[in-house]
Amino acid sequence: MKKLIFTLSAAILLSGAIFTSCNTAAEKVNKAEDKSIKADEDFNIAKEEYLADIKNFKIETTAKIDANNQMIADFKVKIASSKKDAQIYYQEQIAILEQKNIAMKQKLDAYKESGKDNWESFKTEFNKDMNDLGEAFKNFTVKNE
Repeated sequence: MKKLIFTLSAAILLSGAIFTSCNTAAEKVNKAEDKSIKADEDFNIAKEEYLADIKNFKIETTAKIDANNQMIADFKVKIASSKKDAQIYYQEQIAILEQKNIAMKQKLDAYKESGKDNWESFKTEFNKDMNDLGEAFKNFTVKNE
């Protein structure tokens, strides 16, 4: 008798668990819609962060490029008082730096949104190039002769 009661109790509990865990089709649709809405919100937030990162990077980099332009202008003023031979050499070097600076500005302006992975790759490469250009500016000195 105890076996029979135990078996019936187990069967009732098992069937109760099965019925309570089953969802109706409408509940499944609602859960799927909720997940879809959450995914859309997450995507929109990520896209906003991505676009904000691009905007901030462009602002910061443009400021660096403008600072480089100011250094170029300063170099041009400094070389005006140099000897003629030195002036020619410095003008050539300044022209090279100026072209590199212009190329960096064009590269930054030409970047189009093409995904976060491409952005991270572009940003890493661009920062390396900007650092190299910054070193070139630091190493460039005008000596008054």
